[in-house]
Amino acid sequence: MQNSTPHIVLVHGAFADATGWQRVIPLLERDGFAVTAVQNPLTSLADDIATTRRVIDAEERPTVVVGHSYGGAVISGAAAGREHVKALVYVAAFAPDVGESVGDLLGRFAPSAIGAAFVPDSAGFLSLDRAQFRDVFAKDVPEETARIMAATQKPIAGAIFSQAAADAAWRSIPSWYLVATQDRAITPELQRFLATRMKAKTSQVESSHVPFVSRPEEVAKVVQAAARAALQTVAAR
Repeated sequence: MQNSTPHIVLVHGAFADATGWQRVIPLLERDGFAVTAVQNPLTSLADDIATTRRVIDAEERPTVVVGHSYGGAVISGAAAGREHVKALVYVAAFAPDVGESVGDLLGRFAPSAIGAAFVPDSAGFLSLDRAQFRDVFAKDVPEETARIMAATQKPIAGAIFSQAAADAAWRSIPSWYLVATQDRAITPELQRFLATRMKAKTSQVESSHVPFVSRPEEVAKVVQAAARAALQTVAAR
């Protein structure tokens, strides 16, 4: 594999971990891409940015960074100042501007259903109520799969929702956005606003908040398009 072949970095969001990308990874590897899925601690926005940045910096080849949900806030910070990051892909994801938090964005339009499903633990980490998990997060996923996702969900520090972004890499890096039209966690209205604001190349998929589980081919298609554009950018130099 030549070093000019883009490295694709996948970044999970809240209530999930890197294994959530397991249906997308084979599709990308089949096309010859090197893929790494980051395991973020979900302890603070700064911690998650630092963890993701280490993965980005481990490869000097052209890189495409993909974020789902809260992972969009992470990649917006982690990719900043990294010249070898040639494209960003947001999958039903937050894309805060400098000074904005994920919580700010959630409150920008009509509230999503996710806030009412938060269950805090004694340390202030949030999980989703298992009884509401499938309806809010993964409505188009088979019931058994959704139960496993609910049982294995990774809690996120509640403080993250008020932590402001220090960087917005989408302002300088070409971006793609996949809108999930049946999303109840991040409303499609908010997703379209974010995609328009960043002037992203936008497509949509009829799915819940987790199209990488229910519609992996559609997610892979958007990532592949971003990777091809990254290749063209490199070839033009």
